[in-house]
Amino acid sequence: MVQAPRARVTRRPVHGVLLLDKPLGWSSNDALQKVKWLLRAEKAGHTGTLDPLATGVLPLCFGAATKFSQMQLDADKEYEATALLGIKTSTGDAEGDVIEQRPVHVDADDIARVVPLFTGPIRQTPPMHSALKKDGKALYEYARAGIEVEREARAVTIHKLDVALAPVDAEQIAINLVVKCSKGTYIRTLGEDIGEALGCGAHLTRLRRTATGGFTGAQCVTLAALEAMTEDERMACLLPVDALLERHATVTLDSDNTARFLSGVRRRGGWPDEEKVAVYSAAPHALLGTARVQAGELIPGRLLSPLEIAQSQTQQATTGNQEAAGSAPASGTTTDSREKVNHDQ
Repeated sequence: MVQAPRARVTRRPVHGVLLLDKPLGWSSNDALQKVKWLLRAEKAGHTGTLDPLATGVLPLCFGAATKFSQMQLDADKEYEATALLGIKTSTGDAEGDVIEQRPVHVDADDIARVVPLFTGPIRQTPPMHSALKKDGKALYEYARAGIEVEREARAVTIHKLDVALAPVDAEQIAINLVVKCSKGTYIRTLGEDIGEALGCGAHLTRLRRTATGGFTGAQCVTLAALEAMTEDERMACLLPVDALLERHATVTLDSDNTARFLSGVRRRGGWPDEEKVAVYSAAPHALLGTARVQAGELIPGRLLSPLEIAQSQTQQATTGNQEAAGSAPASGTTTDSREKVNHDQ
């Protein structure tokens, strides 16, 4: 039987950030492409890869928001994970083949001994099964070809680490981890390294990202919930572009200075020195881009185009009108203001 061709999706400009609770078994890119299709968005990107094994907070950027996705790539992250002791796998998680088994003789005192070894600044060797690139090729591509390449250990910071024993059954013991860490931290590697320090090895069986930057799981929407929504309800789940700039100082410009700033021209004013500034126009109030202030000069960084600004304004006005008419946003999401994001944080 010949299947009818799939209807072509008409793409449109969409601007903002959607906080997705990434489902188990999906790659970050597959989840992104699915949401992009649901929103009919022209341009999209995610803010750092979550393994298919992992679930949780995955900010997705659309349109103008993709210009500021690096803010989330650089942000601290929080995770909850479970590592099974006594078994090492080829990937460091449950997707790999078992490569070693050892007896487990671990108690609470052993846990208390090793936790300080993995708290604060540490060095990690990135796993072969990762998206990190060497010579323009992802490490997992080498791994799939059976090739192991040399990787340099990298400095990361574990801001907080709670580890607790979690008996699985009469024969198996796991550890539950709660981690707050800097960018670039591999939780699979952390689980493996803790297992080695305990003398038995380990591999990750569960991983959930509970927060990234100021965004938490409570603000996220699931893929299943998105699929069940109308298109207008999906649009109402979007945070504004400047949700990515919450920790920036703000500068507001009048119309003359707005035009010059958008042309990339530095502006002078009585502003204090600041490395991270979100710049707005006064009338209408709209995000123009980012900048830094040095010696009284506002130096442009990433800028929105006049078209992106106009489209964002129209989108926010349309979403606001729909909400006023009675369309409620999804539970656990925010829609149209920095104040709402602050409240949720």
